[in-house]
Amino acid sequence: MIKGRIAGIGSYVPENVLTNEDLSKLVDTSDEWIYTRTGISNRRITKEENTSDLAAKAAEKALENAKISPLEIDLIIVATTSPDALTPATAAIVQNKIGAKNSACFDVLAACTGFIYGLKIANSFIKSGDYNNILVIGAEALSKIIDWKDRNTCVLFGDGAGAIVLSKTSGDGISSVDIGTDGEKNEYILCKSHPINNPINKVEKDILGKMSMNGKEVFKFAVNIIPRLINKLLEDNNIKIQELDYIVPHQANNRIIELAAKKLDVDVDKFYMNLEKYGNTSSASIPLALDEMNKKGLLKNGQKLALVGFGGGLTYGSSLIIWNKN
Repeated sequence: MIKGRIAGIGSYVPENVLTNEDLSKLVDTSDEWIYTRTGISNRRITKEENTSDLAAKAAEKALENAKISPLEIDLIIVATTSPDALTPATAAIVQNKIGAKNSACFDVLAACTGFIYGLKIANSFIKSGDYNNILVIGAEALSKIIDWKDRNTCVLFGDGAGAIVLSKTSGDGISSVDIGTDGEKNEYILCKSHPINNPINKVEKDILGKMSMNGKEVFKFAVNIIPRLINKLLEDNNIKIQELDYIVPHQANNRIIELAAKKLDVDVDKFYMNLEKYGNTSSASIPLALDEMNKKGLLKNGQKLALVGFGGGLTYGSSLIIWNKN
């Protein structure tokens, strides 16, 4: 049966580190307040690189890791909440930057679950036989949409990008991808676009919004959705949780992961976390973590990995991957 496998993986983060101590000079907070509530110590913040720059650099590393040319890429999917522009798609800008001129391009907006949504789409295209090699990128320059006076949100987020090359295989690879949305909770994470401003509806100010979040409700949603997604993944693939080598969650808050692990009755060490260094990078967090795991030599062929995400929408998703890098 034809499916997609991760043939290459790469990531990129800006050089500039913003520490909790740095943030304490901007808003009423402290290193202890942030770390005890989130598990975050640092985050990367872009200075001049836009989302497409971060995405392109991660994509180039993924292509190098896969040992294929940009000209062999059939499709580029960029998952982002912070695109360079409303149009063109950030994916089109990335195509130009990396020289993948034979590819179709589009963006996916599913917030922190965006990478899993992109994986679902890419794997479906691979299985259909339409494409052989697809770049799936999660990239964010969230610092440009953050309200740096709101301590409830500005302490959480960071900038970065992660990318994979998904290629056709008849062996191990993407076993399943499940996605969903709870639209009734769409206002829990919000970043408004331009207001309706036209000749018949004049507004005094026409400015893009900044991100806002109902932290308590998002926390409650995440703690419940992660076990639900993992249990469904296990049932759909007829495996037990003990057979999973790693669970790679969206990196949002370590307390969410700890409570989810408790609900699943598994050791929290089964969850791979690196948000202490990068904060919440939204759609970039899962591929960023996967690339770090790969660089550390943690991923071996035949291992079972569960990806699980949640974010604005409220979106959610999971995937079972049988690692087959070589």
